[in-house]
Amino acid sequence: MATYPYTPVTGKLKFLLQKIRSTGIPPKLSAAHLKTLGFNSSNDPSMIGVMKFIGLVDGSGIPTPLWSEYRGQTHRAVLGKAIKQGYSDLFALYPDANSRSLADLTHVFSTSSTGGEQVIKQTVGTFKALVDEAHFPSADTVSANILSTGPLHTPAAPSMAPTLPAQNTGASPPHPAVHIDIQIHISPESSSEQIDKIFESMAKHLYGSKTATA
Repeated sequence: MATYPYTPVTGKLKFLLQKIRSTGIPPKLSAAHLKTLGFNSSNDPSMIGVMKFIGLVDGSGIPTPLWSEYRGQTHRAVLGKAIKQGYSDLFALYPDANSRSLADLTHVFSTSSTGGEQVIKQTVGTFKALVDEAHFPSADTVSANILSTGPLHTPAAPSMAPTLPAQNTGASPPHPAVHIDIQIHISPESSSEQIDKIFESMAKHLYGSKTATA
């Protein structure tokens, strides 16, 4: 299982993330760069390890493409994705790790660390501070997104209505077939002659047929 990062200054993670979005991209995230952003405490450089763990910078502290992506309007969703990638073992165990209780998180982090109680507390606090700045789609949202990728409508069942044949003059590609659904409401009081006239009219206009005259 992964060794999870922690920082004693969990409350400053929010402000560092804000600085990442609002300032230029540095050649390297270093203790010196943190000082230019106003993070002058001796414990502040520990936040660099957290940024490495979630992939905003690489092992050398150089900003990754994820850093640039995080500067956009969907920064909370981007951070959520970064957290799930960094804490992949935790999310494999608890897919809803971002909403798990302190007791659950403390138990998991305790099994992957040789640190004492204070270290575990800071490890949990680091994770929770990151989660508070991120967005994680719910299971319902994911299901809705999957469903929305399907067809916009269900094809209609085959109909018994006539289909006009495509006409092909030879000079151009055939026209697409046109499907027409026709509903006819005939009064029960109609005579046989009237009903015959209705169908004769349909044959004439739909198929161009001519009925024989007596």
